[in-house]
Amino acid sequence: MRHYQAIPYVLLLGFLFGSSLVVSRFSVGQYAPLTYISLRLLLAALGHLAIYGLMRPRRWPTEPRLWLLAGGLGVLGSAIPMTAIVSSLQYQSSGVTSLLLTLNPVATVLMAQLFLQDEPLTVRKLAGAVIAFGGAGVLLLRGESGLAQFAQADWRGYAWVGVGVLASASGSVYARRFLRHANAWDVASIRMMAAALVMLPITGWTVGYDLSRVNWQGYAALGYAALVGTFLAMWLSFTIVKRFGATPASQTSYVMPVVSTLLGAALLGEQITHGMILGMGVIFAGLSLLNSRGPTGRGRRAPSEARRLSSC
Repeated sequence: MRHYQAIPYVLLLGFLFGSSLVVSRFSVGQYAPLTYISLRLLLAALGHLAIYGLMRPRRWPTEPRLWLLAGGLGVLGSAIPMTAIVSSLQYQSSGVTSLLLTLNPVATVLMAQLFLQDEPLTVRKLAGAVIAFGGAGVLLLRGESGLAQFAQADWRGYAWVGVGVLASASGSVYARRFLRHANAWDVASIRMMAAALVMLPITGWTVGYDLSRVNWQGYAALGYAALVGTFLAMWLSFTIVKRFGATPASQTSYVMPVVSTLLGAALLGEQITHGMILGMGVIFAGLSLLNSRGPTGRGRRAPSEARRLSSC
């Protein structure tokens, strides 16, 4: 029954992640990807700081080891995948990118087999992973970009998503191995602050902060992606896991690509092709098998952890 009660929250979280990806696709027309990501992380980090300042019972984390480990997660699990994902949006639609991002739980399962002793790779998991990757292969073989201006997909879009998925999956396994007993909100806050502190100087040294092309819509998009698509989405994900469990939170994998594909078509004129629909169906079939409960009920943690600890 509790899983049914979680449905409205899961749908809302999927909408936040999916709409944030569409907003990011709009933003790459006005910001350099590094500039956009560093400012987005900064605003989200300020949101976390405000929570600590306004909620007196919540104590500021001071343990050095927590800062070191959660800070590493900020770089591996936030700064790198967010930069890679937004960079991919220069070459393909938010719908195609969101479909490829659903491979995140699959990559997490496979990496968990290598680095986590309590995450065995079963035949069911392996079959689900193969099917899901087959769906991504459909998109690749058909050269789907989701954009009318690109007759054929640019390999850089797929490559950037691949980097983002691998980094995000690595971050999830890293968090499960080193931070599984830490307070989830403290980890999320330190993670966001560390990612912002790393990205700000890197952006300043490389592309800089030229905002001359940014209009009011660009600033509104940045604010939405930072405060709604990052800060609020992370808080809602934390709430779902705490109230209903990690498994319901993982179901956003099915909601996000639908939202991104439909909103991208409606607001940005992105294309929805038969190949994208086919690829989506195959990927969803693989995810369903991956998330299905086996005879012992095990094998659902890694995909759930991937969704809980990542944002678009």
